[in-house]
Amino acid sequence: MERLIIRADAGTRIGTGHIMRCLALAQGWKDAGGEVTFVTSCRAEGLLQRLRDEEFDIKLLSGAYPDTDDWDITRDVLAVHPGARVVLDGYHFDEVYQRQVREAGHRLLVIDDNAHLKHYYADIVLNQNLHAEQLPYSCEPYTSLLLGTRYVLLRREFLAWKEKLQREIPEVACRVLITLGGGDSDNQTLKVIQALQEVAIPDLEATVVIGASNPHASALNEAAKQSRIPIRIVCDAKNMPELMSRADVAVAASGSTFWELAFMGVPSLVFVLADNQRYLADVLGKLGLAIVIPGCNNPSPTQLIQAATRLLEGAEIRAGMVLHLQELVDGEGVARIIIEIHREVLPPWSTLIGAGE
Repeated sequence: MERLIIRADAGTRIGTGHIMRCLALAQGWKDAGGEVTFVTSCRAEGLLQRLRDEEFDIKLLSGAYPDTDDWDITRDVLAVHPGARVVLDGYHFDEVYQRQVREAGHRLLVIDDNAHLKHYYADIVLNQNLHAEQLPYSCEPYTSLLLGTRYVLLRREFLAWKEKLQREIPEVACRVLITLGGGDSDNQTLKVIQALQEVAIPDLEATVVIGASNPHASALNEAAKQSRIPIRIVCDAKNMPELMSRADVAVAASGSTFWELAFMGVPSLVFVLADNQRYLADVLGKLGLAIVIPGCNNPSPTQLIQAATRLLEGAEIRAGMVLHLQELVDGEGVARIIIEIHREVLPPWSTLIGAGE
């Protein structure tokens, strides 16, 4: 199998989700006998070490597109690996960037969430979200669309739990997992910790997962020490499936982590931490697959307390969520995507350029 070149970034503002879901695809590609190169401007050492532990090649960029060094260096990497398949995951990779990859002679997969571009030049557009089939994608005649939760990207460590999942529904939930992304620059995690102090649930406890790049680690550790309920802070967790399996409920962003929670059958309160998460949050709320915390990315303490209490005390609500969540994600997404990447070889770019204009 040939090489897969993944272009994705991570940071305090954009979080770690783009690289983490690409990690799932990279693991599957490697397990099938292929080689993987990550091209990234990420500077989070913990995340980079995770890629090194998988023995992926890493090419570090000094800045991200539209920084000119981005494409100059990426183009050089592509030239070294003719015929390599390319993956782009990030909202800053626009139509121009996609066309440049295709013009360089490479098949391209774009991982997307909300059809935010006017046009897509990729060979494959992947959107793993529940609302994907309702989005109006404009793309080339040759573009394949992989849409919906059949294509959820789950890392290897989650797939090992597929036969172990036996979710119990306590009458009153008390074990809370808080995971609001690797960056959480606005420190929503602290707001949740503070709200839990006012939730009148016996034996309440929380595990808080933060990324190595979280700028508020000191404040969160201090809040945990001062908390009236037991709170454990876990930085750069390597055992997320195990942490999810122990939790009765989770507080999470409506991003890619939600699909990991769905696979593990964890009922969740969902935050909207960025505009690109609104589509998914709206759908989850309407279908009763999560309790969506109101107030967008700035809910009030009262809203947080009420939402948490509703889920913790609502055994019927949680049971309904678990039943439907595990039907959505079967763990075969990465395998399906790799099959699609290899399904056919397209004609040269020169015969396709402008075909959809």
